Amino acid sequence: MAMATTTACSSSAAAAIPLLSPTTPSLHTITRIPLISATPKCNRPITKLHVSSNPVASSSTSTSKPNQESIFFDGGAHYGDLAANLLLGFTLLWLPLTLASVFRAFYLRYRFTNLRVTVISGLTGQDRSDFSYKVIKDVQVVPRFIGEWGDVIITLKDGTVVDLRSVPKFREIAKYCLSMVDKESSGVSKETNATDGPKGF
Repeated sequence: MAMATTTACSSSAAAAIPLLSPTTPSLHTITRIPLISATPKCNRPITKLHVSSNPVASSSTSTSKPNQESIFFDGGAHYGDLAANLLLGFTLLWLPLTLASVFRAFYLRYRFTNLRVTVISGLTGQDRSDFSYKVIKDVQVVPRFIGEWGDVIITLKDGTVVDLRSVPKFREIAKYCLSMVDKESSGVSKETNATDGPKGF
């Protein structure tokens, strides 16, 4: 009895639902709404603004770099000075000079750059003296051992004499020092001439 009622209900429900065919109009019609753009169209001309920084200031800050230090010579005393003094060190009279040459060979270092002259000495290099080419007054050389090495004697403007012993390539180093002194003096003279002009209205 229950089976009969369920089948009857299902058949009545199937009869109540109409079958949709391609020719039968649908109850739900799909309407297409045109899309409205969020950005309204403007007919006004667009003007572009070009904003740039000051090129002179940017170039001056980028190119204004401090003078870079380049090394012309960096080394110790000539090895020939040590060898010659060791050969002559067997005599008691030459022994102090031999000890001095050993000290120069192991604990003395000269450095010549485009900005300054540096003398480093001591067991650990703690003794160091630097001076620029602006304070140099004169440079002289004294050849040693038929000109293989020599001494470079630098006189400063305050009267101090710096004696650099057994320097290899001493002639080239002396010429370099004199050229740097001339360069510094010419730069200073140009600055003084520029500042000594007529002042006032």
